[in-house]
Amino acid sequence: MKSAIPIVRRYGLGAITLHWLIAVLILVNIGLAWTAEGATRADKMALIGNHKAVGLLILVLSVTRLAWRLVHDAPPFAKTLKRWEVSLAEAVHWTFYFLLIVLPLAGFVLHSVATGGLPVSFFGLFDIPGLPLAKDRTSAEMFSETHKILATLTMLLLALHVAGALKHLAIDRDGTMQRILPGG
Repeated sequence: MKSAIPIVRRYGLGAITLHWLIAVLILVNIGLAWTAEGATRADKMALIGNHKAVGLLILVLSVTRLAWRLVHDAPPFAKTLKRWEVSLAEAVHWTFYFLLIVLPLAGFVLHSVATGGLPVSFFGLFDIPGLPLAKDRTSAEMFSETHKILATLTMLLLALHVAGALKHLAIDRDGTMQRILPGG
């Protein structure tokens, strides 16, 4: 006798909520970083402070999303997808998990070596202790470059992800995008 367990065609509410919340926060953090580039010193400090807090929030949500994904199966891909499309989609998703954990960690280490381990204010609500690292200009420069490279890779991957989603939505019309849209 066959099991009566239905095949899940969409991501669950938890995965959908985490996906879109992280997506919005990534865009906010990109905006904060870009805006800080041309800001006065005082404004730059405030923008970067918020950038750090959002980055740590992205880290927590990304670890939560990864844990969720490891416990909950993803819905199956449309049968019309080619093998390379499925492989690319899986590679993009797992690379996102990696980047959205390593990128904020690199930023946190950067903060810690640049400040000698000062805490990060979480939007003025509470402080997150910095790592107990000595102030080190060489390490700060290395982690700054690492953070920038990881951020660039994340933005490129984001562009690829959005392009793929739009392709499935507007050209293929295969229901792939509906798997993650709130309300389907």
